[in-house]
Amino acid sequence: MRIEIKDLNFSYSESAHILHDINLTLEGPKLFCILGPNGVGKSTLIKCINRLLTPTSGQILIDGGDVATLDRRALSKMIGYVGVSSRDYFSMPVLDSVMMGLYGENKWRVSRDDIDRAYETLRLIGLDDLAMHQSNELSAGQHQNVNLARGLIQDAPCLLLDEPTANLDVMHQMYVAELLKYVSFRKGMLTIMICHDLNIAAQMADELIVMSPPGKIRAVGKPSDVLTEDLIRDVYGINCTVISHNDSPHVILEPTFADEPKRFYRAGSEPASAILANEASPVRQVGIEEKDMRRFL
Repeated sequence: MRIEIKDLNFSYSESAHILHDINLTLEGPKLFCILGPNGVGKSTLIKCINRLLTPTSGQILIDGGDVATLDRRALSKMIGYVGVSSRDYFSMPVLDSVMMGLYGENKWRVSRDDIDRAYETLRLIGLDDLAMHQSNELSAGQHQNVNLARGLIQDAPCLLLDEPTANLDVMHQMYVAELLKYVSFRKGMLTIMICHDLNIAAQMADELIVMSPPGKIRAVGKPSDVLTEDLIRDVYGINCTVISHNDSPHVILEPTFADEPKRFYRAGSEPASAILANEASPVRQVGIEEKDMRRFL
């Protein structure tokens, strides 16, 4: 599958311009990871690709066809989607929850083959023993993996994932990332996932897409070409050292804010006493000592 994004712009309102002049060509089988700070438009971009959001301007082509002209059912057969989270309005067996991913294919009719596919998908992510458990009995991480299974069962040539490793411990983060890479090549899929872990993305992705404010593409390419100390400093505003490990870049973060707590606040916006008294303040949350706060504020 080939996705071409041409001069894409998106705004929620006249004052909320999220995406600016996005131009990308994505072709599989390959695993792409989208990186970038919060609020830069990563989720908005993939929602424009599968038409959950309508771009303000620009064009998105899938194998040469304009996404804007495709009906929803045809689009659902071409692109699977796993959102960042899913709320259960009522509980149901995990197996049924996974089979909901087949709705666009067969409406509510269920065959023996559908049940077998659901079990096989759950087995793939290690949750087959929970197939008949109620969804409200699951942990946040198990819930996230059920969402992943719901996307994988669609068997679409393209899969979009919004932070599929959220709420997972480090072992399961690696397992999901490796699974997505494996599935991409085994099934010949184009897989595009949003990720906040630079090292997992560097190790697993075939190519990285780095976005930076104000909703623009900063870099696209192989992890070894893209993840540099200068880029990470410019995009994320943090200090780091990048080394090579197993032919992949590995990011070692360095203290960045310890000597600059004023970054969290506009100069003179709040007295030190008020900041220190506010347990929810970012400075308190990152654990800066009171004596250091008073010295800098």
